[in-house]
Amino acid sequence: MSGSDDRIIHETGVEAHVAAIIEPVMQTLDFRLVRVRITGQNGKTLQIFAEKTNGTMSVEDCEELSRAISPALDVDDPIEGAYHLEVSSPGIDRPLIAKSDFRNWQGHLAKIETSVILSGRRKFRGYIEAVTDDGFTLKRDTLGYGDEVEVAIPFDTLSDARLILTDDLIRDALAKERAVRKALKKGLDSDNDNDDTAGSAED
Repeated sequence: MSGSDDRIIHETGVEAHVAAIIEPVMQTLDFRLVRVRITGQNGKTLQIFAEKTNGTMSVEDCEELSRAISPALDVDDPIEGAYHLEVSSPGIDRPLIAKSDFRNWQGHLAKIETSVILSGRRKFRGYIEAVTDDGFTLKRDTLGYGDEVEVAIPFDTLSDARLILTDDLIRDALAKERAVRKALKKGLDSDNDNDDTAGSAED
């Protein structure tokens, strides 16, 4: 999983200021910023969507990250007035904000918005295909009059992108998470075996 250095969709305004404050802290702890959002819900809420660089994000991870970034936000104080900090995972129907996201979820259904008009429109829905360093091909799942089946979308035209929840997405997302957690467990077991071996050698 790539880090945040390949993000292609960035925040603006106060949200961008928050991102600049918290990203260095997150990177030292092996977290990846997905999105910053400030809403008027429950007064004012600062939502931080994040994940570990391996793609997982547990409740304990959310709590750890919240404790880590709170002091940095208190020092810089980028948000006027009182607010509630909320740290959570991006969810299965996640925003796509980095080139690596498009590669990881190639073949899945997504909603796309562009900053310029492409093939007569700015909003698209379809399956992510043929991802390159410059962009990707979207194969539309429904066609309107005059629509082409496929449209090439350069990364530098994106303003928003998000996966659409489907049975296939749920299945693949859960499979990816299980594989990562299995690999982590295997790594921990291997480390413990090495520690036991070293201990026996010393004895």
